[in-house]
Amino acid sequence: MAMRSAKSSGLLVLAALLGSLALAAGPVPGKVGYIPFAEAKPILEAMAEALPAGLSGQTPEKLESLWPAWVKSRDAEIRERLTRGDEDTVVNFLLFGTSFTKQPRVTSEQLREIAGDTGGTAGEEAAGKFRQLVEKRVQDLVSRMSAPGNNERLIFARKVAERAGIKSTDEAERKKAARYLYENYLRVLKEQGSYQQVLGAAHSLGDPTEEFAERSKLYKERGLSLDTSLPPDFALEVAMAAMRERGILAPGSVRRVGIIGPGLDFTDKQEGYDFYPTQTVQPFAVMDSLLRLGLARAGELEVDSLDLSPRVNDHIERSRRAAVQGRGYTIQLPHEPSRGWKPELVAYWKRFGDQIGSPAAPVAVPASLQGTVLRAVRVRPEFVRGMRALDLNVVLQREEGPGDKKFDLLVATNILVYYDTFEQSLALANVQTMLRPGGFLLTNNLLLELPSSKMKSVDYVSVEYSTRETDGDRIVWYGRER
Repeated sequence: MAMRSAKSSGLLVLAALLGSLALAAGPVPGKVGYIPFAEAKPILEAMAEALPAGLSGQTPEKLESLWPAWVKSRDAEIRERLTRGDEDTVVNFLLFGTSFTKQPRVTSEQLREIAGDTGGTAGEEAAGKFRQLVEKRVQDLVSRMSAPGNNERLIFARKVAERAGIKSTDEAERKKAARYLYENYLRVLKEQGSYQQVLGAAHSLGDPTEEFAERSKLYKERGLSLDTSLPPDFALEVAMAAMRERGILAPGSVRRVGIIGPGLDFTDKQEGYDFYPTQTVQPFAVMDSLLRLGLARAGELEVDSLDLSPRVNDHIERSRRAAVQGRGYTIQLPHEPSRGWKPELVAYWKRFGDQIGSPAAPVAVPASLQGTVLRAVRVRPEFVRGMRALDLNVVLQREEGPGDKKFDLLVATNILVYYDTFEQSLALANVQTMLRPGGFLLTNNLLLELPSSKMKSVDYVSVEYSTRETDGDRIVWYGRER
């Protein structure tokens, strides 16, 4: 009897051990594959006059033979854009950060004014003062990069410079680092000016739909930036509430969600804050909204991240492993009252996280940012440990799985804007494959709807974030036909 009891106890211990190992290993990763030629063929035919180099002018037979190698090559090229995106992030850190300098922060308004300046004495004087400010911030950043301590952003900036062959180990190298940072700042400034010109030309068309279409591919040649902010998550909640009210999304109908490119709040996209730990927000924001709206049930909801960035995927996996050990995930939520947020956005900021966590003590706001209001939310471990981070380039790849593993909802905000119409069409084909029939894609881009596609636009909502002109979003929902 004692032997049988000991054996039973041993089996229980073994079962518990296996269970804990399974939790640590995490959810089973999905199989990711490239879009096959058969699914790309209708897109290639419809866009024959706008195909990229390597595909244009080829016969159908030749296209089919080229396709497997082309998608792999193009995937590598797209992933290389992450490097320039990292440099853009460092430039944002340089301009807006407070953790490495006592110099005044650059504002987004200043940057737009300098980028769009057309000359004149007043403009030259302002540009000169701005240049001096940036140069001082460059010197301060280089100085701190040489001894970053445990500051994760300084460590990252140093690694980005080292990737460009700059070590910051002596005076000569620090001069190289300063030149590297300033040249990247000038590149970003030039790009900002070109974006303003494109937007101005689009606005002059006098057709809101045409303007939206042009805005939807604005960054097609830009580096892939991971920076993010809270307002688009508010717009998503407004869109999902509208879908519920119209009977498009039923209570409890959303079980599996994929966040395409959730991003990292390294330097907040709107304000450039750098005084709190790097964080991802959108996966938790979508969970929170779905539960608040009654569109999902806590015990059934699965949320996955679909991203091609190792930084994003590693961050989510580390957070998941911490949650397995019982640790929650803290999100810092800054609000700058002078930005003139609409009351609805302020209310969203105040309630964020009430479905998935509880209030937490926020970090201290730097003296230079007095006036900024900060609250924090501690997300409960059960909402973190079930997340999966899939390494996936949505332009060319999809998760391949059985019908009962398809997504009910996919979200892609400020993602497809980095691609041209051809690449967006490929991405939409991959979204179609990953969605269940009757599922939806929510995005703030207007996408081409080809006759061969089962993805069709259903409706949209326009959401204003603040009293500032053009500060808002349009969230479109595309449904997968049954």
